[in-house]
Amino acid sequence: MTDSKRKQDIINRGIDRRSFIKWSSLLTGTLLGPGVMVSCDGNNSPTASSSAGEKIIRTGCPAHNCGGKCLLKVHVKDGIITRIETDDRQGDSIADPQLRACLRGRSYRKRQYHPDRLKYPLLRTGERGEAKFKKISWDEAYDIMHREISAVISRYGNSAIHVPYGTGSYTNTNGRWPAARLMNMLGGYLGYYNSYSWACTNIATPTMFGTLASGNQRQDWMNSRYILMWGWNPAEMKDGTNSDYFIRKARENGARVVCIDPRMTPSAVALADEWIAIRPGTDVAMMSAMAWVIITEGLEDNEFIQKCCSGYDSSTMPEGFEDEEAYKDYILGSSDGIPKTPEWAEKITAVPSATIKRIAREYATTSPAVLYQGYGMQRRAYGEQVVRAGATLAAITGNIGIPGGWASGLAGQAGGGPFWTVFPSGKNPVKARIPVYLWTEAVMKGTEMGPEHGIRGADSLDNNIKLIWSVASNILVNQHGNINRTVEILKDPDLLDFIIVQDNFLTPSAKYADLVLPACTQFETWGIEDGWKYGEEVFLTPQIVEPPFETKSDYSICAGLAERFGIYDKFTEGGRTEKDWVAWFVDEIYRKTRFSDMPPFRKFAASNAGVYTKPVNKPRVAFTDFVKDPENKPLNTPSGKIEIFSTELHNAGQPDEVPAVPKYIREWDNPFDEKADKYPLQAMGHHYNPRVHSTHHNNEWTMNAFPQRVFINPIDARNRNIKNGDEVLIWNERGRMRLKCRITRKMMPGVVDIPQGAWYDPDEDGIDRGGNVNILTSERWTPFARGNAQHTIMVNMRKA
Repeated sequence: MTDSKRKQDIINRGIDRRSFIKWSSLLTGTLLGPGVMVSCDGNNSPTASSSAGEKIIRTGCPAHNCGGKCLLKVHVKDGIITRIETDDRQGDSIADPQLRACLRGRSYRKRQYHPDRLKYPLLRTGERGEAKFKKISWDEAYDIMHREISAVISRYGNSAIHVPYGTGSYTNTNGRWPAARLMNMLGGYLGYYNSYSWACTNIATPTMFGTLASGNQRQDWMNSRYILMWGWNPAEMKDGTNSDYFIRKARENGARVVCIDPRMTPSAVALADEWIAIRPGTDVAMMSAMAWVIITEGLEDNEFIQKCCSGYDSSTMPEGFEDEEAYKDYILGSSDGIPKTPEWAEKITAVPSATIKRIAREYATTSPAVLYQGYGMQRRAYGEQVVRAGATLAAITGNIGIPGGWASGLAGQAGGGPFWTVFPSGKNPVKARIPVYLWTEAVMKGTEMGPEHGIRGADSLDNNIKLIWSVASNILVNQHGNINRTVEILKDPDLLDFIIVQDNFLTPSAKYADLVLPACTQFETWGIEDGWKYGEEVFLTPQIVEPPFETKSDYSICAGLAERFGIYDKFTEGGRTEKDWVAWFVDEIYRKTRFSDMPPFRKFAASNAGVYTKPVNKPRVAFTDFVKDPENKPLNTPSGKIEIFSTELHNAGQPDEVPAVPKYIREWDNPFDEKADKYPLQAMGHHYNPRVHSTHHNNEWTMNAFPQRVFINPIDARNRNIKNGDEVLIWNERGRMRLKCRITRKMMPGVVDIPQGAWYDPDEDGIDRGGNVNILTSERWTPFARGNAQHTIMVNMRKA
């Protein structure tokens, strides 16, 4: 193949008449079930799936940041996916279990062949948000992108361009990374740090441990005797493929499992011996009361504390801070006059004091024990505190650095975990970075932002954001706090010169774009992915079907734009295709770093295995070297020890909101203040089984199984004369929605649950009919991590 032909093959991938005809035929029919389809007109349907002429290709699940990575068996006939199954490898050992997909992966055909897939580049013709567009060619789209990006760079500089956070694709060649690489080659863009998922955990964990790798490999849970799933729901949101499986196996091995959560989650039902309902946002109060019981009853591990911890009591305070408040002083009330007793906590948490005492004793005396923290409770006001409070309980009971224990915090895998991405985006010449959640602030008042807003890499921003290029992301509208505020920002042409959205569908965010680019799915291009937070596996994701209509991979879109800017060879490193990149990732990165026994790409691809796994026979345990010899193997903290008292937090100079020791701080929206008279219900938005954030919202199969509803306790429903299935109006000062309800005793009284990720769909009165919880959430951020606090919500509700 000549260089010019190869270049056009990369750039033009997706324009294929043969696939166009196949897709046109497919979309005239109705999918009935696995591999079966009946044509509406009787003429254009492929035959039902059979062994004749059918291929089975093993690949990684598209995932979309679901919390796991699984193996799919994709049946293909005549270039069409007819059925999706999952891992059928023999054996089901703890060391190397099957990587079985959930309903989202196995129902992916309904998304893959959805009639609303974007087919062509679109240019806005109406106002932003009206979803009025016209079809244009790729040549026109590239000309527009080149013109608008060049104009912003010329007028403002590269720091006025932002490629925002997005997790809609995790196969390296698809997703935001190719766009980041291209922008870095064009002079950079305003970057970000942190994530919407675990902003507070990311920042708070190192203040105690000096690292994010504070977790053992999960096979070590077989050594645990007691497991607290605190706000953690692995049966629904995964948090590492097979985490629910490992918990079940630990329980079968004799571990007692307790779930603490405002709702009786699928994990509480399927995995736990006991469910304890707790009022949202009060977890630190219960943790503090548990510490009070542990300390006053002499259940703490004093030897471990003296050897490994800093700031527990006056005898362990760091040098120069001897007169500051120690953790024990706070718990016993020596400094503020309020002992953090179970009776004190009961009034705050709604958990009976007798239960708090029992759980504290069980956790402290049933060793070794795991306290695993979910992420929802740190997406709240002062979310930094719950991260540190949970890790402190692990520290004072000596459950760190031992088999079967757990240090808590982010709990990244000891000894190194998945890479997340290996695509080489390069060095960003723009040094300034913003906290990921503050992009709306950078649009409105970027030049007014400085260190107090969490700016890193510079003292201040020299620009407001003027151009957004959003790839595989729905945060511009759907996933950001306070949607009504956000859409007003996006609609204002004086604030944003240009918005580009690159996606599979016309999402709520895409409706506010000036230019929409149709991206292909992961089944339509080559890619590679490794585990999600945990695991020793790498998935090969070969191209299975042709891109339909005029869709292109995110990489080929960027390659085409690179040609316009005259840097095609530099961007593609001499014309590498997606498959070429994947070969390089396998042979030059994975095999030379984590997996020396991994087969070379050529052999891996030819095997059709779909996944390489490395069995875990001797699970690694975090901090073992440190615990054995803290003097010679110190942590990367100022004291070299576990910092219950954090000098970094003390020096932040915000003792009321960023205390040096973990404290319960009443949230800014809470059920105890006068505001609760107007908005008496707490609302939450959990990660929902049928979706991955907002992905799969339009998947019939998953959403028919789990429709969008607001979940209400019978007491709250009865007080409002609401019956099961009624449509209700939910509102607060930020917005309103109408949604059908489901009445269930699995919700604690005073709390309603509106699963996050539903697509925003306002009516003519601005009332959201899609059930998007972010119509009610706030844009306010947490004080130290500057993370999203989207679970801190107070609302009212009545029958519609």
